Amino acid sequence: MTYTLYLGDRAYSSWSLRAWLLVEVFDLPVQTRYVDFHAADVASQLADVAPARTVPTLKTPEGAIVSESLAIAEELASRFPDAPLWPSEPKARAIARGLASEMHSGFAALRSACPMNLRIAYEGFPVSEAVAADVARIEAIWANAQEETGGDWLCGDYSIADAFFAPVAMRIATYDLPVGPATQAYVARHLTHGPLRRWRAMGLVEGETLARYAMDHATRPWPGPAPRPAKAIETGTPENAACPYSGKPPTHLLETQGRVIGFCNAFCRDKTVADPEAWPAFMALLERR
Repeated sequence: MTYTLYLGDRAYSSWSLRAWLLVEVFDLPVQTRYVDFHAADVASQLADVAPARTVPTLKTPEGAIVSESLAIAEELASRFPDAPLWPSEPKARAIARGLASEMHSGFAALRSACPMNLRIAYEGFPVSEAVAADVARIEAIWANAQEETGGDWLCGDYSIADAFFAPVAMRIATYDLPVGPATQAYVARHLTHGPLRRWRAMGLVEGETLARYAMDHATRPWPGPAPRPAKAIETGTPENAACPYSGKPPTHLLETQGRVIGFCNAFCRDKTVADPEAWPAFMALLERR
C-alpha cells in the first residue's frame, strides 16, 4: 500500500511544511513528491491527482485525494494509530485539537503580512496592530497549552499541534517579531528541531529564490543554530565508501574541518553542506572515525 504526499517549495510553502513534519517526525511510510513554485502553476502540476489544486495533497492507497491540511493530519492519525500524532492523554489531546483547528482557520493578518520564507531573516519589520493582535493571541494560547499540559512542546510530546504551529514559529523568527521569553523559548525549540532543520537545509539548496516573497527590509543572520563549517569540493578522496543516505558509491564531495566525505549526488551533498548537524546519518559517519 502506497501513500503519496504532494508538497510545495520547502522555503516558502508553510502548509507543506506542516504535513511533511508529521511524516518525518513520526516516521510514517509515505512517499513524497514536489511541485515547483517557479514553474507552472500548482494546479496544473497536480493534474494527475485531480481534483487536487493545492499542496499539500495526500493520495491514499485506495486512491482517495485529501487536499486539506487538517484533514490530512486527521487521516494520518487514524490510519497510523500507533504513531502518537495526537497526545494520548484526553485533556492534552483536546487542547492540541483546538490549537490545530485555530491555526488552520485563523491568524490571517500574520499569514498575509509575514509569509514564510526560510531563506532569509529580517530586522526592523514594521508590526501592524492586526499582526500584533495575532501574535498576542498566539502567545496566549501557547502559554495556556503548556501550563495545562506541562510539556516542552505545546501539549507534552511533539504532536500535530506543534507541526501546525511550526511555520508560525518560523515567521516569528524570520521577521523578529516581539514576543515574551516563553514564546522565544518555544520558537527556539523549533529552530533547533532536527526535522525542521533538515527541511530548511533542503529548501536552501533546491528551488529558486522567488522574488515575489522578497521584502524591502534590512536582513540579519538566520536566528537558528550556526551550521558546522562545510563546503562542496570538486576533487579529493572520500573517507567513506558509500553515501551516508543511499548507500550508493560516492560521486560528489564535501569537506568539513579537514575531512572529505562522499555522497551519491549533488543534492545529498548540498543539503548536508547547508546544515551538517541536521543529518543524523552524516554525523554518525563523522563520529565513527
